[in-house]
Amino acid sequence: MKEKVDKLVKWLQQQIKESGVKGLVVGVSGGIDSAVVTNLIKRAAPEQSLGVILPCKSNPEDMEHAKKVIERAGISSVTVDLTETHNVLFSTIQQELEASNLLNEDQQKIADANLRARLRMSTLYTIATNHQYIVVGTDNAAEWYTGYFTKFGDGGVDLVPLVHLTKGEVREMAIYLDVPEEVINKQPSAGLWEGQTDENEMGTSYDMIDRYIRGEEIPQKDKEIIDRMHKNTAHKREMARGPEQF
Repeated sequence: MKEKVDKLVKWLQQQIKESGVKGLVVGVSGGIDSAVVTNLIKRAAPEQSLGVILPCKSNPEDMEHAKKVIERAGISSVTVDLTETHNVLFSTIQQELEASNLLNEDQQKIADANLRARLRMSTLYTIATNHQYIVVGTDNAAEWYTGYFTKFGDGGVDLVPLVHLTKGEVREMAIYLDVPEEVINKQPSAGLWEGQTDENEMGTSYDMIDRYIRGEEIPQKDKEIIDRMHKNTAHKREMARGPEQF
């Protein structure tokens, strides 16, 4: 694990040098993936790394966990509460769509959640520009393969250091990096709405996805779910498409 951490830290330092920026910034959610990245960027750029807490109608427990991660990592931090901004923007959009008889009630829950993720992305890039930093993402191999991230939201980043690590490997790295125990053991959640958990939303478990990525046998039901997610989210892992030149 020390070798893996050292390689990731050196890789992050190389990205800083090649990009011509001064440092690194990450959104700290209170979850295990962002906790690991927080510790990695602190090691890569001890004096020029920043953790940003971005509450948006968030669970208070997630806020407390994010603060504990930042305190234990010893990283500089800032908090930007996006709740009011989200309320104003989302309600304005809804009102305009409703007035034009275009509002799709069935899609409001996911539209609300995706807007939260995209507001966080915009905030991180605004802060990154202010500091001349680049934005470091938190997606692991399981999330990347299944497309379990918001396009131009938590997927809108410059670097994805955990993209080759399964959820299990991220957990092992978190233990090595001394991430708070309550963060390591909590149920994974993107915090998109009250009571939301990753595995309930996906319909399968991270353990199953990890096993599938490693080429191991898993139940047919889980394989079908993972294959469908991978196929349906291919656009998230690609650059914007254009037609062939004519």
